[in-house]
Amino acid sequence: MTTHLTRAWEEIIKPMLQRPARVQVAALCSRSGADGKEVLMITSRGTGRWILPKGWPIEGKDGPESALQEAWEEAGVKANGISPQPVGEYHFTKRHDNGTEEPVTTLIFEAEVAQLEDDYPESSERTRQWMKPAEAADLVDEPELQEILRRL
Repeated sequence: MTTHLTRAWEEIIKPMLQRPARVQVAALCSRSGADGKEVLMITSRGTGRWILPKGWPIEGKDGPESALQEAWEEAGVKANGISPQPVGEYHFTKRHDNGTEEPVTTLIFEAEVAQLEDDYPESSERTRQWMKPAEAADLVDEPELQEILRRL
């Protein structure tokens, strides 16, 4: 009987109670360095983990435009262009200050960086660093993002 209840919970009831994943957009900012492709990583404000510039979609902007806006605000990125379609996605659980959690799907758009500005909205709140994709993959927590970075 316990097996049937466990199965009913896991396969029917629990999925019905879970909220659908919210969507964020991220900018995978890249450039050609002396030793090949490099990606721009930033630290999160809360934990200082290495992440891609990302955030919630912005009203009036599509996914790529929203990702570019986040790259500007969080890393001072001025881009030559951005992919019109996501180059990948990853999933994680966002933990809010009030203790609640929610599933998030992050769509990744690749941006070719033209220039980095030193004066940008979150310059005092984050650290940014260019690194090889494999190095970045070793520093991020999300397995799906690690795989995307390693494929670069």
